[in-house]
Amino acid sequence: MVFEAALIGILCYLGSLSSPWPLGVTGGWYLITRPLVSGMLVGLILGDMQTGIIIGVAVQAVYIAMVTPGGSMPADLNFVAFPAIALGILSGKGAEVAVALAATIGIAGTVLFNAMLVLNSWWNHRADVALEKGDERGVYLNSAIWPQVTNFLMRFVPTFIAVYFGAQYISAFMDSLPHIVLSTMNVLGGILPAVGIAILLKQIIKSYSMLIYFLVGFICIVFLKLNMVALVIVGALLALIHYNYKPEPQVASAARPGDDDEDEF
Repeated sequence: MVFEAALIGILCYLGSLSSPWPLGVTGGWYLITRPLVSGMLVGLILGDMQTGIIIGVAVQAVYIAMVTPGGSMPADLNFVAFPAIALGILSGKGAEVAVALAATIGIAGTVLFNAMLVLNSWWNHRADVALEKGDERGVYLNSAIWPQVTNFLMRFVPTFIAVYFGAQYISAFMDSLPHIVLSTMNVLGGILPAVGIAILLKQIIKSYSMLIYFLVGFICIVFLKLNMVALVIVGALLALIHYNYKPEPQVASAARPGDDDEDEF
């Protein structure tokens, strides 16, 4: 597992919010750190792509509405996307348990993320000192190199340790847990994706009457057993109907006699 753990650790670093290497923030944070994508990558590395994608989809639903204004994160999605999904695959307990693990590790990851911000402020201070001395090399090292070294160590090392040692002990550890604990994790893991979707709906729906479209999609999938292609066609039809037949905005009332005189006055 040394090679697999190292590769997942490198991906964890490349997908972090502060890593500039894989197409910058867009290719890292907004692409490979999405659990839907990282689940496929981690599953491919661990030899079980199907389980990785299934877990990635479930975890993605939890964090689908998460935003990071100014770099502030309620949970570290980077640790969710890589070590958490890897441990979920290695545990062999299904997507629900993996989601519960991901939520726990994601919250714990914010501690390391905040610690990295504190260290980066120290590097920034050293860069200011080097700038006052006219030390161009010192400015470059303290603003570009050492912060990335810090970021690499704080992403790679915990991920490598979690995956390498987790591969040996996670399955036995999960088997040793009482049944009630596993049942609780399954219930929580089943609820969290619904919470993520609810938060997303809260953000994008302007009127509660729009929820009917979401319910129609739910019925099409759960009860009518439509596939995604058919659901997209139904959604496009509903969007066309809504756009063509939505109420027109009220036109402003006609100007009253004497308004022009008042405006001129």
